[in-house]
Amino acid sequence: MSSLTLALPQELGICQKRWSQAVEYAATECKRGTLPALSFQVQRKHQATPVENFGSRRLNEAVPLNDETLFLVASLTKPMVAMATMLLAERGALGLNQRIGDFFPECRDPAKRLMTLRHLLTHTSGLPDMLPNNFELRKSHAPHSAFVDETLRAELNFPVGRGTQYQSMGYALLASVIEKAAGVPCPDFMRTEIFEPLGMNRTWLGLPPAMQQETNIAEIRVPEEQQGQDDWNWNSPYWRALGASWGGVLSTTSDLSRFLETMLSQDSLFSQQTILEATTNRLDDFPLVSESDRRTRGWGMGWRLNWKEHRSSLCELMPATTCGHWGATGTLFWFDRSSEIGVVILSNQPVGDRYSPISRLSNMLASAFVS
Repeated sequence: MSSLTLALPQELGICQKRWSQAVEYAATECKRGTLPALSFQVQRKHQATPVENFGSRRLNEAVPLNDETLFLVASLTKPMVAMATMLLAERGALGLNQRIGDFFPECRDPAKRLMTLRHLLTHTSGLPDMLPNNFELRKSHAPHSAFVDETLRAELNFPVGRGTQYQSMGYALLASVIEKAAGVPCPDFMRTEIFEPLGMNRTWLGLPPAMQQETNIAEIRVPEEQQGQDDWNWNSPYWRALGASWGGVLSTTSDLSRFLETMLSQDSLFSQQTILEATTNRLDDFPLVSESDRRTRGWGMGWRLNWKEHRSSLCELMPATTCGHWGATGTLFWFDRSSEIGVVILSNQPVGDRYSPISRLSNMLASAFVS
């Protein structure tokens, strides 16, 4: 279904000088070791530049990237899971305003009685971002279902629908919802109904058994709390295979470009009504969410809008209606429907408290479009 074709930067209305500056900046950051590995691609109106690759996919030896190199994209997973949920809503298999009790009758917590799929998708559920025993679960190689069970027991940080707070665990629940509505596990549904139709042939929500020996994966420079935890950290076989619906997709730059293209296309895998609902500020649907959050911290259905004054805005030079997501492993993608531009930037340097060089690169790539 993807019609994305490769083209020279100038064919996309890109200034060659500005493009060269962006490429040089990326190469320099990798040579300095600020970003061990980096890959990016931009698109416009069904055409994309060739993928640009820099650095090494191994941290301690020089092994060049190629267009088939997989990156653990972390929370870029969430918009994909969200669109799988939206696809099932299109088909009448579930309703966005259905309460989670319809899918989890075992959940008898009165605080969660009013919680709907819409709350999970828009980060208005009150659920925690990560469970208090997150590391313990990972150290014990707990299955995905254990994270779901713990989430159903977790205390809320605020009453349902009365605030907004980033909540990865809402997406843990969505995977089970997808399985119950579709009748197949969430990774299988996403593979057959989204990834394969879009030609995303190097994308998985959790590596399948046949891929367990895959070596063409960018090794992540893990944060301090994961160092020495080789049996459960981001680089471990356990985490790569878990299929964490809040952050477990492994993909390539070009595959993610195909996903963005379908969000930009009039001939999309999703209906135009679905795309509009997913990519506009849905916090306006919740009158008890604070006015300042609705105005400056907008969320669509799984897609974050461009928080202009935030340190990790998607792009400081693009409008507030731009949609995308960051990933904690050092990944970013965004698209703007008005200009029909999409950008994918993947690295293996986790996003910390400092201003990321990926933000600078995002600005440079956006500014390269001159017509």
